[in-house]
Amino acid sequence: MSLICTQRRRSTGAQRGFTLVEAMVALVILSIGMLGIAALHVESLKASRTAATRTQVVALVNDLADRIRANRLGRANYQLAINALPAAGGCVVTNNCTPAQLATDDLSRWVTAVRAVLPRRADNSLPWTAVLYVPGASVTAPDQYSIGVSWREPGQPADYTYVVTLQLIPGTAT
Repeated sequence: MSLICTQRRRSTGAQRGFTLVEAMVALVILSIGMLGIAALHVESLKASRTAATRTQVVALVNDLADRIRANRLGRANYQLAINALPAAGGCVVTNNCTPAQLATDDLSRWVTAVRAVLPRRADNSLPWTAVLYVPGASVTAPDQYSIGVSWREPGQPADYTYVVTLQLIPGTAT
């Protein structure tokens, strides 16, 4: 009978060491899995920030396109050189303005909004904004506007640029 008890003690001692090794392996595997989950979470946050910024860009460009559509008599005045900031005219708040003054005021408000919302570019300069106006070749040909914005996402190697081309038939409000 003593032989059986001795064998149990030996197998129990060997079992204890093996359990410790298993626990260490499980801990290493769990740690690697947790690191993977953390990396995935960081990438998810970056993608979420990028999507939010792009959504803001689309909204800002659509805002200017709507302003151009609404001011049909001032459409030719919506030309904007790269990174220009026209002086605000206060047309919406205090003054009645001509269509040309309203166009300048719209551009000033739009550029200010873009600069307030979007991150700076690679060289730490303000986000790039521009509007190119090309009048229609004839009375029935559409006027064309290219509305552009460029910015740098934090941690990205290159600037993003978003350009929308808008065509409007002269003399119409839509």
